[in-house]
Parts: sequence; C-alpha cells; structure tokens
Amino acid sequence: MGQHGMCRRYWCQRQSPMNLDIETYAYGHSALHRWEPRCKLVGLLALMVAFAFVRSPWLLPVMLVVALAIYRLARLPLLFLLARLRLPGLFVLFLVMSAPFLIGHTVVVAVGPLALRQEGLMFVGVFSTRFVAILTAGVVLFSTAPLAASINAACSLGVPVVLTEMTLLTYRYLHELGRDLHTMQRAMGQRGFRASRLRVRTLSHLAALTGSLLVRSFERSERVYQAMRLRGYGVRQPGASNLPVGWRDALALVVALVIAAGLVAVDLRLRA
Repeated sequence: MGQHGMCRRYWCQRQSPMNLDIETYAYGHSALHRWEPRCKLVGLLALMVAFAFVRSPWLLPVMLVVALAIYRLARLPLLFLLARLRLPGLFVLFLVMSAPFLIGHTVVVAVGPLALRQEGLMFVGVFSTRFVAILTAGVVLFSTAPLAASINAACSLGVPVVLTEMTLLTYRYLHELGRDLHTMQRAMGQRGFRASRLRVRTLSHLAALTGSLLVRSFERSERVYQAMRLRGYGVRQPGASNLPVGWRDALALVVALVIAAGLVAVDLRLRA
C-alpha cells in the first residue's frame, strides 16, 4: 500500500468516535515489521533508555536523526506520528512553557519583569527533543507488530504472566468501554444534555454518567471472568519453547544496542 493510501486509510479510521487502535499498521512489510518481536522489544527499549539518558545538547540532532530513521524504516505515515504526538505534546508544552523564564541566570532578552534565560531555553530544547525521540521509538515499537505478539515477546523475556494478561485484557476492553461511553453520550445528547457550561446540574449528569460506566464495566468484567473460567483460564499449560532468533534479527539487535551504548558513552564523555 502506498503512502497516500495508508494516510487515507488512517484518516478514515480516525472518524470513529473512540479510536484507541494502535494496530492500524501492525501488518506491514517493512524491515521493522519483519524484525523478531523479542529483538525489537529489547533493541527499541534500549534506544529509548539511551534517549532518556542523553543530556548533552550536541547529541540532540544525532538522537533525533536516529529516531526519525527508525520511523522511516517502519514505513509509517507521518500523519500517524503527528497524531500520536499531539496530545502528549500539548501536555509537555504546558509543563515546560515557563522554564525559559525561571531556569538559569544568563538573560537573553528582558521585557519588563520577564527575562528569557539561556539555560531555560536549553532545558526546553533538550527535554522536547528527548520527548519526541522516545515517543517516536515507542510508536514504532507498538505499531509495527500486533499487541499480542509484543506481549508474548515480553512474557518470553521474563515479564510475569499476570501483567501480560492484564495488559491484553485492558487493551481489548478499552474499546468496549469507549463504545459504551459514546453510546451513553449520544443518548444524553438526544435528550437535550449539553456540557458546554459548567453548572451543578451538568456536573451531576456527568457524575451519573461516570458511575453508570463504572457499573457496566464491573458487570462486564464479571461476565468475562466467568466465561474465561469456563474455558479453562487459570489452569497452567506447559510453556512453549522459544523459537530461535535468526542472524539478521540478532544483527539488527546488536546494531541497536551499539547505537544506544554509543549515545550514552559519548554523552558521559561530553559531560565529563
């Protein structure tokens, strides 16, 4: 599928009122899609940790180039990444917008009581670049394979089974809760409810909506658990042996680990 077709497919799916799907492009044909899930999980997590470790401004362009190169290899649409960056980006912007005026002592520009400081600007640059690089690698990690494959890879690497099962169930039923929420909101809207103004009556209706959603989710969880028990959930099955890793996958893992270790080593050297 071409880039234009992928973008059109993505934005068509975005018309859904509650789109939580991260598997829109999980079945692609890029090198990242073909990378063995265990190797991909370890390699991309190592890069994300290295991105979080970097403090030197000189390494920011290198880190950003590495993250964008990974995204390019995944052959994901740029609009998909921008949509994933939008809401977290607004939150980060809200957190760091005051930093240039509060951090540091070297004044760049002063307008009345406000003084723009060099150290604050550097902090914003480092923090924002690390945020974009880490989130880009995370999008690639969870968008180039089905979530079940990533969870199974984590389980084979030693993550407790309870955590992996709860993650899969949470992801599966978030969609159901989203549909229930949309249905209830639409029903309230058809009965004349408008949440445009903050009033006591509006808050009471929203509280009732939240309570009803919680009760529905609890009842659904009880039904799901009983159905799973009837189908043998909780009975320990013999674990399947892990498949061997191909040399290409292992080589890609080594490259990712070398890049991560190189970023950390150069950063420590520059800060020494």
